Amino acid sequence: MKLLVIGKNGQVGSALQSCAAEQQGLSITALGRSELDLTNPDAIEDAFSQNAYDAVINAAAYTAVDRAEEERDAAYAVNRDAPAVLASLCAAKDIPFLHISTDFVFNGQKELAYLETDACHPLGVYGQSKWEGELKVAKACEKYLILRTAWVFGGEQNFVNTMKRLAETRDELSVVDDQRGCPTAAQDIARCLLEMVKTAVKADFQEWGIYHYAGMPSVSWYEFATEILNSDPTTTVNPILTSGYPTPAARPANSVLDCDKIKSVFGIAQPDWRKRL
Repeated sequence: MKLLVIGKNGQVGSALQSCAAEQQGLSITALGRSELDLTNPDAIEDAFSQNAYDAVINAAAYTAVDRAEEERDAAYAVNRDAPAVLASLCAAKDIPFLHISTDFVFNGQKELAYLETDACHPLGVYGQSKWEGELKVAKACEKYLILRTAWVFGGEQNFVNTMKRLAETRDELSVVDDQRGCPTAAQDIARCLLEMVKTAVKADFQEWGIYHYAGMPSVSWYEFATEILNSDPTTTVNPILTSGYPTPAARPANSVLDCDKIKSVFGIAQPDWRKRL
C-alpha cells in the first residue's frame, strides 16, 4: 500500500513515518513545508500527481491556538482550504482521505464526554478553522475519515516538554485546573491512523465519517502536569483557575472525547496515555 502523508515534520507526521517503517508492505511518501506549500492549491495538485497513491493522510495543521486569533488567514488556509483541495483530489482518484481534527471544535459546556454527533461550537479561530475544514472535507469527498483527537504529545513542541523545560528553572508552576481533556500520544494516533487506513482501502468498507480517538483517563492540565513532573521533587505544581491565566483564545472547559464509535467500527481501544508518558 502506498500512502501520501502531509505534514511530515509535525508530531503525528513524524510518528507516522516511524510506525510505518515497522510494517511490511507499506510505503510512505511524506511531505513537509519545504516540499509543499499548503496555501497554494496548484502546488498541492502537483505534489499529488507525482505518484499513484492508495490513500492520503493529512497530518498538517495550523495549531498555534492563540496566534490564530491574529493570523486568521493563515489558520484558515491550512486548516480549511488545504484539506478541501486534498479531499477533492482524493475524490477524483476514488481513494480514501484521512484527516486529523481536534477537540477544540466543541465549546466545552457539555458535562459528559463529547460524541461525534454532538453539535460543534468552536470558541476561537483555531477551532473554527478546523471545524470548517471538516465540513469542506465531508462535502468534497465521499470516502473520508476525520479523526478528532486531543492534547497531543510526543514531538518537540507540546505541553509535556514545556512543563519539563519550565521545571528546570522554576521552583513552582501554576497550571490551569478547570479545563479537562484527554492527553494523547502522537505514536498512538499514528498507529490508529494506520489501522484505520488498512480497513478503509478495502473495497467493501462503508463506515466513512467522523471518529474520536484520545487517550484515557481524562485529566485537567494541572493533573497532567503533576503526572509529568511526579519524579521531580524540586518543583511544586499549583492548581489555578482559567481566569488566573488569561489567553488570547478561549479554551473549552471540557473537551473529553467519547471513543466508543472507533472501537465498535475498527476495534481500536483508547490507549492509556500514562504508559506513553
